[in-house]
Amino acid sequence: MPHFSLPATDGVVVDSKMIRDPVIAVVFTCNHCPYAQAYEERLKDLMNDFDEEGVQFVLINSNDTTNYPEDSFENMKIKKQEAGWSCEYCYDEDQNVAKAYGALCTPHCFVFNQQRALKYKGRIDDSWQDPSAVTEHNLHDALRALVDGREPPTHEANAIGCSIKWS
Repeated sequence: MPHFSLPATDGVVVDSKMIRDPVIAVVFTCNHCPYAQAYEERLKDLMNDFDEEGVQFVLINSNDTTNYPEDSFENMKIKKQEAGWSCEYCYDEDQNVAKAYGALCTPHCFVFNQQRALKYKGRIDDSWQDPSAVTEHNLHDALRALVDGREPPTHEANAIGCSIKWS
């Protein structure tokens, strides 16, 4: 797992080396993308579902805020509060973390086991527009498998969303 140390919306700095939970889900997201917005509630539900099971979520916004001011750090603080996310929402201002992970779009998920080996990357599920039409719960299934001590059923599923807005 690539190391990061990033400021979070609640005033702390999140250092990946300090996270002790057995499973880490790093999700690149942002405020303005309709795909990311469509997944806000589902991400919140996943955070709640796995809250007591040793999964730490970290959301990261790596977008260029000069051309996309709605993704600014100040607006991230508002978004986190509105969305009711229980995890940290971090700002990758120089975009080095997104590059290290190979993040391509928002949302783009990366799940690591206790040894910090990548076990899943890709989408949250297979129906960004309609939660009732989901047939593949990729992120949930990967997290469930790791919590239960198994390999995820799928290690990669193509993420779709808005491209990361590079500076």
